[in-house]
Amino acid sequence: MSALLLHALGIVLVTAAMTFVTRSAPFVLFGKKRGTPPIVLFLGTYLPPAILAMLVVYGLKDVRLLAYPYGLPELIGVATVVGLHVWKRNYLLSIFVGTAAYMVAVQWVFQGTL
Repeated sequence: MSALLLHALGIVLVTAAMTFVTRSAPFVLFGKKRGTPPIVLFLGTYLPPAILAMLVVYGLKDVRLLAYPYGLPELIGVATVVGLHVWKRNYLLSIFVGTAAYMVAVQWVFQGTL
């Protein structure tokens, strides 16, 4: 076998092993006899919204509100995501359509202005 093939095989095997370990760890650590620790329940409740909020802040941190197009593509994208999520309560639909609306606004509506 060539070195490149062995390298690729090694990457696949390590990735598969780590995926198995991370997927089976909760069953090993929190078996049927032991309950889930309160800190894990707390993190499971509050961490996803916190991470989402951080992603929104990171995504909007470089928006220039005082220069054309005044953050309108970002506003269109965010409004689409919020509106669709309030209406349909579907994360994937909201994110997909909101991203598409933002890209349409950037590529065609405000083309060449950014």
